[in-house]
Amino acid sequence: MVTVHIAEKVGKIISKDVPAGEVFVYLLDFTVYFSNFLFPLFLFISTMFFTSKLAMNTEIIAFLSSGVSFNRFLRPYIIGASIVCVGALIFSAVFVPDSAAGFNEFQYKYFKRGGDKKTTNVFRQINDNDYIYVSNYQSSSQTGFDFTLEHFEENELKYKIYANRIKFKDSTYTLSGYKKRIILENGEKIEREQKKDTLFDFDIAELTPSEYIAETYQYAKLNEFIELEEKRGNANMNIYYVEKYKRTSIPVSAFIFTIIAVAVSSVKKRGGMGINLAIGIVIAMTYVFLDKVFGTIAEKSTFDPWIAVWFPNIFFAIVALFLIRNARR
Repeated sequence: MVTVHIAEKVGKIISKDVPAGEVFVYLLDFTVYFSNFLFPLFLFISTMFFTSKLAMNTEIIAFLSSGVSFNRFLRPYIIGASIVCVGALIFSAVFVPDSAAGFNEFQYKYFKRGGDKKTTNVFRQINDNDYIYVSNYQSSSQTGFDFTLEHFEENELKYKIYANRIKFKDSTYTLSGYKKRIILENGEKIEREQKKDTLFDFDIAELTPSEYIAETYQYAKLNEFIELEEKRGNANMNIYYVEKYKRTSIPVSAFIFTIIAVAVSSVKKRGGMGINLAIGIVIAMTYVFLDKVFGTIAEKSTFDPWIAVWFPNIFFAIVALFLIRNARR
């Protein structure tokens, strides 16, 4: 996998004169990042291969003929899958977030065109009383256009600030075409300035978090981030919820696929090991297809992200129960 990826990107790496040290760290991050997604499938194929080998040598038949129940035969697989599932959960919580940050930063720095942030029609709630909006934001120059800030107290608008442009530099915000509309009891007051330097209690970088930001947070911090983004009125919350739910769904899928692998490959077939592996590949590709389709639907629409993330696991859990029931016969 690493070899194929580096062969695909070697042209860009050479043309952009990327330092060898950065490439080495990137490949480590790449390995950890994608191992987290693919390890259930690797475990599935390896379990099928091992169990098919036992079945072809009639060792499973001999084992069951000695009076041992199928449940007893299945027990080591369940224990092993449980250990792997817990290990994958820890791996996903501890190692993957840092690797995700390194992988995505390298991708956007050297491979991908455009930025990693939403740059148009940015609307944010920065605290309990203040809401801001910019029609366009340029992260490279830390400049926003058509800026507005609305301040509410007890659900009543107290003042509204307009500016044609807002620019952040040296801890100060410069507003061009500044206008402030203050709501009074008996009317309103308008303040205008061509240019105004001021301070705000928000960080300009918080206007548009990176698209991959959720992948870089550990679970507790991810929950805090999601709660904060909901208060700020982020319209792309499903992206963060998909990432949150995948932290647990991927390890659980390893357990489910282990059961499927045993059920499919424990029965000796006429076509031999090749048939079992072919069935395994079809099942693995179906899982990847469902995972990608439902994940994309949830990220791009209002479809429930929990259902989207867990549907492949629920579907294959039902398949696993059906297959293991037949295998016992």
